[in-house]
Amino acid sequence: MAFAALSALAATTVFTAPADATVFENRISVRQDAHIGDDDTVTLSGTYVCEDPSPVGVQIATALAQDGTRLGTTSKGEVICDGREHEWQSTASMRFTKGIHAGEARAEARLEVVRMGSGLMPRAIDTVAQDERTVELFDHR
Repeated sequence: MAFAALSALAATTVFTAPADATVFENRISVRQDAHIGDDDTVTLSGTYVCEDPSPVGVQIATALAQDGTRLGTTSKGEVICDGREHEWQSTASMRFTKGIHAGEARAEARLEVVRMGSGLMPRAIDTVAQDERTVELFDHR
């Protein structure tokens, strides 16, 4: 009986977080305007906030879809997980994706945690925040 009471008390202690416990907050947003540059690249941008709970890699994966064409973009710069809001920007060449044009498009951005395996390949890529919205794509060529 005493063991059961002690076990219940221990479980309560383990599962009750203190009021000032750290909660990892991760979020990402896509700006409502995107751009086609004179160098035939598409640029998406936005903001993110992350708190990295462990020493693993964090990346931003983005894509733009329009009229059945999907274009993956590459985020520029290092993702800094310090709990503050940061700007991000990603670009992609339209060299092999000619169907992208000015007008409405669907954009998505994902904040991903990359856990590496024993080799060069990631063991797991987990999305910790995502934003998807319709954007206006402006052509500056």
